[in-house]
Amino acid sequence: MDANPVLLEPIVNLKVTIPDTYTGDVMGDLNKRRGIVLGMNPIGNGKTVVEARVPQSELFDYCTVLRSMTGGRGDYAYSFDSYEQVPAEVQAKEVAARQAALEEGAED
Repeated sequence: MDANPVLLEPIVNLKVTIPDTYTGDVMGDLNKRRGIVLGMNPIGNGKTVVEARVPQSELFDYCTVLRSMTGGRGDYAYSFDSYEQVPAEVQAKEVAARQAALEEGAED
């Protein structure tokens, strides 16, 4: 503990292709998922590509949420970008959960 360890999490580059009418909803959802919106690029035919950097752990249910939000007309793709330090509150929750699991395992 003297080394002050930190948790790192994978960050991905996310590209979401959606109809223009859902841009605000998708951007709001990405912000809730600790994402950073990098930009929006109209691609014609009434569609926009929203580009963002998002922690990969926040994307586990994204397919279902995006399809629900856009009526099945949204699509996304992502690729690994880098590792970044987990925010302090997320790190504290993870450490507490692992500590509880260790203590539970010791009692068995």
